[in-house]
Amino acid sequence: MAATWTGRLDVARVLPATYAVFALAAGGRSTVQLATHASRAPLAYTLSALAALVYLAGLIALLRAGSGPRAHRVAAVVCMVELVGVVGVGAASLLDPRAFPDDTIWSRFGSGYGFVPDVLPVLALLWLRTDHHADSVKVAPGARVSARDTPRI
Repeated sequence: MAATWTGRLDVARVLPATYAVFALAAGGRSTVQLATHASRAPLAYTLSALAALVYLAGLIALLRAGSGPRAHRVAAVVCMVELVGVVGVGAASLLDPRAFPDDTIWSRFGSGYGFVPDVLPVLALLWLRTDHHADSVKVAPGARVSARDTPRI
């Protein structure tokens, strides 16, 4: 079954799964790079490790996004941080290629990963905006919302 915007269940599974894969990919790659030749490009490899943490945070945030307005906002902020990171590191890797002698997940705008790192935060933000999670943030100021008040996937 293909992931579609109308099939919320599919998107709700595909996005976190993709974040999990990217957390593992960035974490594994940066760990190997830092362990074997950290002095070659310490900034690039450290930024790659940071990207792994951002993907891990994105995974957790997306899984919890439906639990209330605060969790929804946290997920949106994490996705924005991810977007700024991939654009910033992508631009830096083109402006100073010597600082990025080896590919990292965000270098050259994620070209080594099929540019998925560029698209992923945008898709996640759109999903957060258009999916049932957006309904959970439309709450009167001061109102209490519990997990049972929000739809489950």
